[in-house]
Amino acid sequence: MSTTELLQTEFAAAASAVAAARPEVDLATARELMSEAATMLDNSLALDSLSESDAAVVVRHLAADLTALDPSAAVLARSLAVPDDPAGLDEPTVVAETYLVCAAVLGL
Repeated sequence: MSTTELLQTEFAAAASAVAAARPEVDLATARELMSEAATMLDNSLALDSLSESDAAVVVRHLAADLTALDPSAAVLARSLAVPDDPAGLDEPTVVAETYLVCAAVLGL
């Protein structure tokens, strides 16, 4: 699966999950916002330096973090946690930096 497809798939699933869990969230709006975020990240090339497996981890985590009550804090916490638990990552330092780059791209 390409990064573009992965972003769209994971972000759409996160939008659906947050709309189901929080009644105040409109599904159509959540899907639209997450689709725009996925497109921004894809166009930014922020994920291009990651291996395929690291990109999959980052996209999955970003999808969850962007639907948190405080996305900025969630992404920052995720980045700071990587050095403490780099299990399964090919390049933990690059992954930690990528979370921050993605936050900047999205204006968090």
